[in-house]
Amino acid sequence: MTKDSDPTSDTQLTGYACIQRYVKTLDSSPGVYRMLDADSRVLYVGKARNLKARVSNYARPGHSGRIERMIAATASMMFLTTRTETEALLLEQNLIKQLKPKYNVLLRDDKSFPNILVAKDHAFPQIKKHRGAKKEKGAYFGPFASAGAVNRTLNQLQKAFLLRNCSDSMFDSRTRPCLLYQIKRCSGPCVGLISETDYLESVKDAERFLSGRSTKVQEELAEQMMAASEAMEFERAAGLRDRIRALTQVQTSQGINPRGVAEADVIGLYMDSGQACVQVFFIRANQNWGNKDFYPRVGADVSPAEAMEAFLGQFYDNKEPPRQLILSDAIENADLMQEALSEKAGRKVEILVPQRGEKQELIAGALRNARESLARRMSESATQAKLLRGVAEAFDLDGPPSRIEVYDNSHIQGTNAVGGMIVAGPEGFMKNAYRKFNIRGDDLTPGDDFGMMKEVLTRRFTRLQKEDPDRDKGHWPDLLLIDGGAGQVSAVHEIMVEYGVEDIPMVGVAKGVDRDHGKEEFHRTGQRPFALKRNDPVLYFIQRLRDEAHRFAIGTHRAKRAKAVGATPLDEIPGVGAARKRALLAHFGSAKAVSRANLADLKAVEGISAGLAQKVYDFFHDKG
Repeated sequence: MTKDSDPTSDTQLTGYACIQRYVKTLDSSPGVYRMLDADSRVLYVGKARNLKARVSNYARPGHSGRIERMIAATASMMFLTTRTETEALLLEQNLIKQLKPKYNVLLRDDKSFPNILVAKDHAFPQIKKHRGAKKEKGAYFGPFASAGAVNRTLNQLQKAFLLRNCSDSMFDSRTRPCLLYQIKRCSGPCVGLISETDYLESVKDAERFLSGRSTKVQEELAEQMMAASEAMEFERAAGLRDRIRALTQVQTSQGINPRGVAEADVIGLYMDSGQACVQVFFIRANQNWGNKDFYPRVGADVSPAEAMEAFLGQFYDNKEPPRQLILSDAIENADLMQEALSEKAGRKVEILVPQRGEKQELIAGALRNARESLARRMSESATQAKLLRGVAEAFDLDGPPSRIEVYDNSHIQGTNAVGGMIVAGPEGFMKNAYRKFNIRGDDLTPGDDFGMMKEVLTRRFTRLQKEDPDRDKGHWPDLLLIDGGAGQVSAVHEIMVEYGVEDIPMVGVAKGVDRDHGKEEFHRTGQRPFALKRNDPVLYFIQRLRDEAHRFAIGTHRAKRAKAVGATPLDEIPGVGAARKRALLAHFGSAKAVSRANLADLKAVEGISAGLAQKVYDFFHDKG
């Protein structure tokens, strides 16, 4: 239940006084608490076995600098009681991910991981990469740390087991084997070059290999190779030898293949100077399926135990935990976390902090990777900070910019026009902040770059003023870079004056007279254009920003153009999604044929109901 009462409603208290008044209203229930500032922004989310006892701790002095600052800013609190402490833990991590409070340890990179799927909805199963919800029928193997790790494994598995990776529609339409058959990456089931029984035997071998029974598979292949050789079937023996080599290549590329650890995530945490790197190795079926590093937001006074616990809670919030978590650092609530993850997985999940043996060696490897990754990141951050100071000096800014927004447009003679915005800051490119703008101005002349830029900036500033009117959420840029010279700068300045944001520094980046990389001119409102020295690192930095904006805009434009090429009038009919569109096109052959079909023929299409058939018919035969 939620406690809505506000004991500070009569007088706006902050800090210790505010918290002390809340303590009087609490009982010893488990639950989650939120600390909010005077503007009702969430500062911190925490859990408690006993809410009254936990919040009482904040009502007394003697905390670290980070917690003291948080307490001083606290103007109100919110509470949600739960039945158990395990529920409180799960709710806490969910709220942290949702609200991103300033004073919590926060995991910033939390994408899903790819799997290998052996699809089972076809007589000849397909092997492929899969990411997202496991809705397709088949056997899933993973997670793998990256798409690259999956692709490398799939490449070798194709060599070893000759399984198809083509789509079902491509499979059904083949009349002769494709290139993959010619280069010995597929056994050609699409044209009957392998029987269904033999193909399914290969599928079974692939699944056994991915399940960790690789030695048995290789032994059987070796026996078959010897038998083929003795029977003087040298071509078949050579093929089996190549398959054994491919399996060996998979294992070699994995590097670490622990014998005593069948299924675990090995998690190493390294902290230095208020920054942290967490390295995760995915061990499945006694094989290393890759590793990935994460950089949670921590403070100088955050302990390894607190950082590790926060990482586990947020990382496994939307992922299934393995049977073992092998950690470099113990956490305070190991029993609670173990119970919560076991409940989530529907089986026992064990948390270990090994001191010796193979598991400790795995942790040592993860820690070494974490330490080296953090050192590289800190070095890159120092270089980036130096470049940002150079940008501030070159463009007469008040200080190094924390957020640079760079804009570019892309089109072909005005068609499929898009605007692209990329963002950079102290940690490099901020790709989660990139934005695309589909140019929709009906009054624009095709190819009107000024008009396109005006539309993009108008929409951008309108949104900023709506979402962050006080400019205190970090969404506003400290510097705008636009692709163009004096004309573009003048057009953008008009928009900025109209929206009252002309205080934001804005620079136009234009190619020099020879349109040569290195002779860029920089334009600012009311000032003469200038150039930087050809070997100036700041110039190279600006070029990288401009090129990244150009790359992003062109990529977005190409995607839009490709989508437009595949578009048909069927896309505009309500209720006709991708599957029904495919069904109609497969039945009639083209959208034009669909438009000419009579109602009875439309009703005969599989998956098209009588009601939808009527909609399709009416769309093309509007009696208006």
